[in-house]
Amino acid sequence: MWQVWRRDDNGNDFLICSFETEQEGQDYVAEMTARGHKQVYWCVQAEVNKTD
Repeated sequence: MWQVWRRDDNGNDFLICSFETEQEGQDYVAEMTARGHKQVYWCVQAEVNKTD
């Protein structure tokens, strides 16, 4: 699972959405960046917490 995050003008980070593949996440980041949003967007692999 891949997550797209956004940092607002005040330096706060927010989870925006999740995707199955990195490419989908990167495509979303590229789309938001191309729209000229002032915020910063990035895609990271979600941490998996496993309990046995």
